[in-house]
Amino acid sequence: MSVAVVTDSASTVPAEVAASGLVHVVPLQVIIDDESYDEGSDGVTPERIAAALREKRAVSTSRPAPAAFSELYARLADEGATEIVSIHLSAEVSGTFESALVASRTAPVPVTCVDSRQVGVATGYAVESACAVIEAGGTAADAAKAARARAEAATSLFYVNTLEYLRRGGRVGAAAAVFGGVLAVKPLLGIVDGVIAPQAKVRTAAKAIAQLEAMAVAAAGEQRVEACVAHLAAEERATAMAERLAEQLGDRLVPSRDGSPVRCVELGGVLGAHVGPGMLAICVAPVLDD
Repeated sequence: MSVAVVTDSASTVPAEVAASGLVHVVPLQVIIDDESYDEGSDGVTPERIAAALREKRAVSTSRPAPAAFSELYARLADEGATEIVSIHLSAEVSGTFESALVASRTAPVPVTCVDSRQVGVATGYAVESACAVIEAGGTAADAAKAARARAEAATSLFYVNTLEYLRRGGRVGAAAAVFGGVLAVKPLLGIVDGVIAPQAKVRTAAKAIAQLEAMAVAAAGEQRVEACVAHLAAEERATAMAERLAEQLGDRLVPSRDGSPVRCVELGGVLGAHVGPGMLAICVAPVLDD
């Protein structure tokens, strides 16, 4: 039995995983002014997204149509897949999971759709866990169970310079009420039950970053974890944060695929469009030996 894994481009799986043939990625779209681009294409590099946002150009995003998933599911079946596990970012913040679910109903082989209830790196960790199960001989049901468990155990925290971009895209949710539209504070946010939720408000960037790191270390506890720092147009700060986290987490860390104690990545266009330049995120994902 051959089990294939599908995800979307917002899952931020490592490049080597995406290129390995283990995972098949369906791109979301980024619209800059009136031009639409697949995430990951040359037209929507992180640098271009950051520049467009700073220039106050119209930047929005769009989920893949069900047809994009239908075509991929059919191709994978033609290539020998007998089951598919399709793992996606939270249905609370994107219609991508819904598109996958619609397509699954007419797929030529059984498709198990997993709403990770997470975004970005945390969804990517769920994808990697599913792949590990399949490589070890597990079933599609086993892989889906592992993906859900890994995503549920993960903690996603992030800092934004301003709530403006989240407000503009309608993703700020309950945070808008908490912060009362006052954009002078430095918000610390997290993913809770699949939605963006406020964690703290801090007056300076330095204090916000320090508190973000402390929250991530607390979330790790004494568990063995993988950790990743993500950013948009804030490479120097992100690299320094990854180094500090590596020191604080010490031997609790399971090294990333690239060998680094804490992986450091720049966000793609879709997530970047909603958080804006200067954003910093930390994902801490316990390694579930089961």
